[in-house]
Amino acid sequence: MRFSLLIFLNVGMLLAPLGVFADRAQVNSVRLWTAPERTRVVFDVNAPQAHEIFLLQQPARVVIDLHNTRLSSALPALNSGHALIKKIRTGVKNGQDLRVVLDLKTAVKPRSFVLKPNEKYGHRLVVDLHDGIRSKRQHPSPAWKPVNKRDVVVAIDAGHGGEDPGAHGVRGTLEKDVVLSIARRLARLIDQAPGMKSFLVRDGDYYIGLRRRVKKARRARADLLISIHADAFKDASVRGSSVFTLSRKGASGETARWLAARENAADLVGGVSLDDKDDLLAKVLLDLSLTAKQSASTDVARKVLRNLRRLGPVHQKSVQKAGFVVLRSPDIPSILVETAFISNPSEERKLQHVDYQQRLARSIFRGVKDYFSINPPPDSLLVSNKHVISSGETLSEIAQVYGTTLRQLRSLNSLKSSRIRAGQVLQIPAGS
Repeated sequence: MRFSLLIFLNVGMLLAPLGVFADRAQVNSVRLWTAPERTRVVFDVNAPQAHEIFLLQQPARVVIDLHNTRLSSALPALNSGHALIKKIRTGVKNGQDLRVVLDLKTAVKPRSFVLKPNEKYGHRLVVDLHDGIRSKRQHPSPAWKPVNKRDVVVAIDAGHGGEDPGAHGVRGTLEKDVVLSIARRLARLIDQAPGMKSFLVRDGDYYIGLRRRVKKARRARADLLISIHADAFKDASVRGSSVFTLSRKGASGETARWLAARENAADLVGGVSLDDKDDLLAKVLLDLSLTAKQSASTDVARKVLRNLRRLGPVHQKSVQKAGFVVLRSPDIPSILVETAFISNPSEERKLQHVDYQQRLARSIFRGVKDYFSINPPPDSLLVSNKHVISSGETLSEIAQVYGTTLRQLRSLNSLKSSRIRAGQVLQIPAGS
């Protein structure tokens, strides 16, 4: 929407309880630092709050309005040689809103977003300023539009349900009840993680057909499907967790099935319709999609199994393959987790306890998080930042600037030590 001299670029809203707005929120500190690709301004706030950001021209300014907020600290010192910002000043708007104005030396493209608290910082409002002239030269465009990054969607399928109780233990524990509880706990962990959100395929005691589960995950535009079960066997001594992906035979059979029904599929593979493609091209497209999907499925399955192994014994030490129907989406990486053997009395007792269910959920979550930290969808909020190391910088200083830890930086970049060199490109954890 365009007004004279006023261009609304982005509105970041984060809902908060009414009690938060009853009293004025406050900005506890303002931090500013410059990286080669952008300047970042971070407002440390005591509670989530609404804000607006827009540009003014002649002279060029970025204006940030924080609703019902006051400034409780001094503004950061600004180097006169700063490439983008000439001056930072504040004022009061409508008697209660805090207005921060960044007087600019050159055109910028601002982007704002909010971050949830982590182990080091509380609530934060982040404003990134990208050099507008440089960006325009590199990516010519008649008008800049903000890229709306999205959350990664994880579909969680609690097996069985309703009239299908699944397996049961000697104590009468039903698989359908246990896996639903674990699924809900996993969903909460995912929803608490920045840049991720869950979709529960089943969120109650009712049955859903296996192929309908896949369809629901696809309608939710899931980036990953996790089906949760509890195993059973006639030998009560068998125990341990397992992780499955789709077998080659199951994938081949599914290719034929999707090809037969392609005239009814409007967006069968990545939004590409197959109803107007000849048999050979349609098969090639499906095979490519399934191959990529199976590779991703195996990758995330290995990471989940590795974390389950830390929790306790596993039934199989490697990822297993099977033709489970729920794994047969042509374009969603899919895994099936057998959490434990409900037919084993010891494991049945564990599955009954909420603390063990939480530990199972956390192990699965850590595997999922490990996977997406390395393989984030390109349009997602989990895409990490990059930092080009300058001469004299240390890894600990870079970690402090980005609000992350040495351990996270070394893990994400596969660094065996803290030794770095000028010109080296570091991946920075998403949300930092």
